[in-house]
Amino acid sequence: MNRSGHADLPLHYGTVPPWLASRMAQLGRAITESILIEYGIQTFIQRMSDPLWFQSLGAVMGMDWHSSGITTSVVGALKRAINPISDELGLYVCGGRGKYSRQTPNELVKVAMKTGLNGDELVRSSKLSAKVDNTAVQDGFSIYLHSFFLAKDGEWAVVQQGMNEATGYARRYHWYSKAFQDFLKEPHTSVIGHNQGDILNLTANEADQTKEGILEMTKEKPDIISREAQRYVLMPTHHDVRAEDIDLKRLGSTLALAHDTDISNFEDLLLLKGVGPRTLQSLTLVSEVIHGTPSRFTDPARFSFAHGGKDGHPFPVPLKTYDETLNILRTGLEKAKIGHSDKLKAVKSLSQIAQKLENSFSPNANFEEVIAKERAESYKYGGMTVKGPARKLRKNVKRQLELF
Repeated sequence: MNRSGHADLPLHYGTVPPWLASRMAQLGRAITESILIEYGIQTFIQRMSDPLWFQSLGAVMGMDWHSSGITTSVVGALKRAINPISDELGLYVCGGRGKYSRQTPNELVKVAMKTGLNGDELVRSSKLSAKVDNTAVQDGFSIYLHSFFLAKDGEWAVVQQGMNEATGYARRYHWYSKAFQDFLKEPHTSVIGHNQGDILNLTANEADQTKEGILEMTKEKPDIISREAQRYVLMPTHHDVRAEDIDLKRLGSTLALAHDTDISNFEDLLLLKGVGPRTLQSLTLVSEVIHGTPSRFTDPARFSFAHGGKDGHPFPVPLKTYDETLNILRTGLEKAKIGHSDKLKAVKSLSQIAQKLENSFSPNANFEEVIAKERAESYKYGGMTVKGPARKLRKNVKRQLELF
């Protein structure tokens, strides 16, 4: 998961509407708890340092799949969802955007007092990660969001974001405590943002001779121009979701499992029998966010086909489907806590079966028709955008989609 990269994150302003914010927090909690139960806290911390997984998580939550707003909204949702049960989970979320980012040291000290961790060291890590990205890496982006995800054993991930209003882009930086040994030795697991060419980067190995120590870097004048990152990922700037943004074979197998396959053919899924096709589509993509391997997140836009986007791309957020998905996950988690994990296993099987279908799947559906069908039927599922509820179209899509 320790990737490096850059991706376009257009600056988006505004707030997340309450009807989505509350659901994002609930889904964030359900996904987090599922990962903790199945894989443990280290896996969750490590995933937070993966920019593509983070982007996919935001998309599956119903946020605008490509924008800078994913960072703020996902961090905020997870903080609201996790911190009330932090002592139970052994997981803590500190910091946030603007004034909340400046509270990170105080919050870390409070966590340290509860857990016995070294508060001074945690505060130092928080401040140095921010200082590196704001000062040592002079790439034109000013940090305005800093979040610190901390496990009870002291492992941590930092997700922070800077903005460049002149270019209209944001850049997100990811850190993972186990991925580096020195704050000035290429510490990032990833950097997400618009590629603007060569930058001043004091953390690159080539810059060893230009720095004397991280505590003095605000006084230093870096004089080496180095590469921005070893590898990078470009996120497109357009708002709509296009065929080139998606692995159509992966998406097609998900749609096929949800809409075209008799679930009775799969013994592992019998506990989900009776769940509607639209909810199965969402559950399959949520299942992959929980159980997928790193290579599955190279096309984050695909995960917007779980719950759409608040801006209407690729389609309005289907609130009825969202709530059904949440109910299934919550019920599965409650039963798993008392030793009955069958329903969570069934949800896990969704992603496994969809991946198996890919082996022989050849997509031949028109991508625009897939989106058109979702939009035409959005009103059935309580479709909602920031502009209001979806309405029944006068000329509905009559021709059913042929997925095969």
